[in-house]
Amino acid sequence: MSKIVRIPINNVYADGDYTGRVFVGAKKKPMNVLLDTGSSAFALNVSKYRPAAGDKTTRLAQTQSYADNSSWTGAVIQTTVSVGDDGSSVTATGINAAIAYKHSRDMFGKTDGILGLAYAPLDDAYRMEKDTWSHRYTARSVKNGKEHAIVPYLMQLKKKGGMPDKFSFQTKRSLVHRGGAGADDPLNQGWMIIGGGEESKELYSGKFETVKVLSDEWYSTNLMAISVGDKPVIPVRERGNTGTVSNSIVDSGTNSLVLGRHLRALILEDFTPGQRALLSRSISEKSDNRPISMSRLNLAAWPDIIFILQGLHGDVRIRVRPRDYWQVNAPKVGVATAAITAGDGGSHILGLFHDFRWRSRRWQRRRQIRAEQMVSPLGGEGQDFRSTETKNPSVSVRAGVISRPASDTSTARRKR
Repeated sequence: MSKIVRIPINNVYADGDYTGRVFVGAKKKPMNVLLDTGSSAFALNVSKYRPAAGDKTTRLAQTQSYADNSSWTGAVIQTTVSVGDDGSSVTATGINAAIAYKHSRDMFGKTDGILGLAYAPLDDAYRMEKDTWSHRYTARSVKNGKEHAIVPYLMQLKKKGGMPDKFSFQTKRSLVHRGGAGADDPLNQGWMIIGGGEESKELYSGKFETVKVLSDEWYSTNLMAISVGDKPVIPVRERGNTGTVSNSIVDSGTNSLVLGRHLRALILEDFTPGQRALLSRSISEKSDNRPISMSRLNLAAWPDIIFILQGLHGDVRIRVRPRDYWQVNAPKVGVATAAITAGDGGSHILGLFHDFRWRSRRWQRRRQIRAEQMVSPLGGEGQDFRSTETKNPSVSVRAGVISRPASDTSTARRKR
């Protein structure tokens, strides 16, 4: 039986996005990294980790920027990385990691780095003339280097550590829950499961449905339609913005539903005038969403929103409940913030947040995400479970699922 590793995760240190701990280097230095399905590179803040005995520097460099305008440039090293606790851990050597010697102020925040979980094409690197740790290149200089393929962490873990190329998330909400115990608040905690997911039946209930993934970069999906309560279905145009392969992606680095202006307007029309006014007041076009007093919200009277996606064997319906698209006690006690945020044009982001459950698989050229509705064991707060897997007998590539950071409203660390 394949080994399965569980990593405790938390949404406090990245203000709503989830982080987990890995151990880097021969001395297994703990590093709390942002878990991002919207990118593929593994990068560590130079102030938190520097090459040590047992690490190997290279002539490879990387430079990455993200949809929230954060960025970094760094030297690629080969190091040892361990995941899991002593009772069930996996260690692999020769793992590619970039030491980010230059980064924007908002790149890492309270985290130590970022672990990208998307496809290999997003993990681009460049071969330079000299060792990139001793000779630190600028971002512009790096882009003038020779493009070089680099293998993402989970693919390396499959080859070096014998782990199935599969991962899962279990979460309870998207925005940080205030008024509890912060990082120790169970509502702000969850699990990342490497090598498994479906066997962890104590974390979920219900059955999976399969959503088709349309590309080998982001987890691109086809959002076909949306309905609000018992209102007629709202069709969604098939193509997104110019240059995109689909009209939506699933992203663990985004903690809300990011919807384009036209689609958002159509959805709001199907709420009652009072509900529409409250949502419109909370959703901001240019800044963080505005909180609404919870005394004004009777969530029992609000409708579900149903997202209809293209499946492998028919349409898949994902139900988002009022307690999901309104995040209570966020950003402070006594208020709620809408987890629906303003997007651009016809491209939409299905963020990693409460009540979406995902799993993905690729068999040769067939890609899937498996979504699942579950019963909450916590009463007022639900559970969120997502799992991804790739199976390909000839090529070691990973298909994925979902999820990236910085405030108590939606942020996106998706690589651009």
